[in-house]
Order: sequence, then C-alpha cells, then structure tokens
Amino acid sequence: MSIRPFRDIKRRKTKEINVGKVKVGGNNPISVQSMTNTRTTDIKATIKQINEIQSEGADIVRVSCPDELSSKALKEIVRHVDIPIVADIHFHYKRAIEAAESGASCLRINPGNIGNIKRIKEVVKAASDNNCSIRVGVNAGSLEKDILEKFREPCPEALVESALRNVKILEDENFNNLKISVKSSDVFLSIQAYRQLSKITNYPLHLGITEAGGFIPGSIKSSIGLGTLLLDGIGDTIRISLSDDPVKEVKIGNEILKSLNLRERGVRIISCPSCARQGFQVIETVKVLEQKLSHIKTPITLSVIGCVVNGPGEAAMTDVGITGGNKGNNMLYLSGIQSEKVSTNDMIDKVVSEVEKKAFEIENS
Repeated sequence: MSIRPFRDIKRRKTKEINVGKVKVGGNNPISVQSMTNTRTTDIKATIKQINEIQSEGADIVRVSCPDELSSKALKEIVRHVDIPIVADIHFHYKRAIEAAESGASCLRINPGNIGNIKRIKEVVKAASDNNCSIRVGVNAGSLEKDILEKFREPCPEALVESALRNVKILEDENFNNLKISVKSSDVFLSIQAYRQLSKITNYPLHLGITEAGGFIPGSIKSSIGLGTLLLDGIGDTIRISLSDDPVKEVKIGNEILKSLNLRERGVRIISCPSCARQGFQVIETVKVLEQKLSHIKTPITLSVIGCVVNGPGEAAMTDVGITGGNKGNNMLYLSGIQSEKVSTNDMIDKVVSEVEKKAFEIENS
C-alpha cells in the first residue's frame, strides 16, 4: 500500500546516457552516487567499501585516481565489483586514459584543466573506445582564472559559463555521452546555477552541494539544496557530500528521493516523535526496526505510532502499522486494517515478521 503523493513532480526531460549498466537521464529513475575515501591503491579496502556503498543502495560509485598506480588499480577493482565506477580525474590527461582503459564506466573531469586540445582529443578517444561517459564537473572552488576575473567571484553565471565552455570542448570533438554538474558549498549559489543550466541544455544533470560538511549540517544543506531542485523537476543523478562514512551519503540520498516519492526502495518508516501518551518506547523501537529491516529492498511502508491519536489514521495508509495501546496492548494493522493485539514484548519480532512476509508477497506477486 503506497501513499498517494499530494503532488506529482514533473521531471525535466533530458538526454539519456549510459554509465555502465545504469541509464542516466531520460525517463530513468534518479540514481544515487557516493565516493570512496580509501586509498585506491589499497585494492582490498576499496573493493570492501564499494560493496558496502552498493549494499546501502547506491547505483554508481566514484573512485579517485590521483596517480598512475590508482588509475591502473581500477582494472583489478572493477573485476571484483558489480556497480559502475566513475573515475575522478584532475589535471593529468593520462590518468583519464588509463582509467578508461582499466574499465571505468565514466570519467569525472573538467576538460579545461586537462590541457591542450591534443590531450583532450586523446581523452575523448579513450572514452569513446571504451564506452565510457564523461561528467563535466564544475566547482565554485576551482573556476578558471579568466572566468573569475570576469565575474569577480563565484556566482551562478560563472559556474554556468564554465560548464558550457567545457561542454563545447567535448562537443567539438563530437562527444555527447556526457552529464554536467555545477556544484558549490553555498546552497543558494548551487540552486541558481542548476536552474540556469537546466534552461539551456538537455544533458543529464548530476546534483550535489559540494563540501557540505559533517553528517547533520551536510545532510540538512543537501536536503534543502537537492530537494528544492528535485521539486523543480531538475536532476538525474545525485550525490550527498558528507565528511562522514560514504554509506551514510547513500542513506541520506535515498531518503531524500523517497520523501519526494521519486524513489521506492526499502522500508519507509512513518513514526511519531513520541510523548507522554506513548504506549511503548517509540524512539528505541524505531531504531531497532531500522536495523532489523535494513536488509529489505522491496518498497514497503510501516507506521510506528505511540498512541491512538494519529496511529489508526497513519496505519490506514501503510502496509504494516503498529499503534500503542493501554497496558502494553498494541494494535497491529495490515494493509490498513486492524489485525490483532500485540504485547510490547512481542511487538518488534511480530512487526519484523509481518514486514518480511509482505516483502515476500510483493516480490512474488
């Protein structure tokens, strides 16, 4: 049972490209990305982190390739993971060529930083020969000198001009298998840059608030910035940039999309903040349920409400619901209908069992 969205978001139509097996743009689902923070040359640790990021629900993972050993390590890494890898390249064109030849599905570059046209042609050829897309990544902290001199400071117009300049470099080489990002750590600057860019290009856009900060401030800044753009129908793939575990980036990214009804994956828990009316400890119950239900990937809604004020109403709109009652007699709801009373001691096991049962039914229907 899914909640009917009050507002359907009309997404901006963009060109479809491939990042390995993941299609980005067009009518495809918005993909979630993260980036490893291990040393790429530590192949075992990098593979482990990539698998953890994928397990949390990422569709694409970016890996930094700052030197030759790192770009060539991709060849072994790619053999042991089942998710498209984006090679993060800065300045040295040979790293981009090596990454493409090592199996990267996409190159994140700023063509203006790569060097002369001859070098750019070599990178484009390597990308084309290896079925590798390119992300033109513009960042407010690393704009070209002449653009900064023209606009005097990073601003939306400066980011957009940089993006268009670098896109044209690739288009002049007849390369169109690309997506664009115009990131800043400033939420308002980022929003305006993406809005302006979306009006003048149909390439897929990769959304992000770069260097957003630690877990709480970074999640809030990203939610405001990306949420605003996504509500406008802008964005084809996203990355939450946190000074924290990359796995958490994926979790926040998925939650943003789920909150906007743009993605359905896993259990969506609707829960109250708790108060003196609660029939059981809501906060601790939700924490335990989040952990015990994290393995479920099937879209399911679960309401966990501490009392009967809002409990029955929320349960009427979810697949499984539990509402607190007097003396530990809590009411279980299945598909919005009262099912049975469940004691607080048995409640978590019963809810987990019913959610797993519902997931099995959906998967095999």
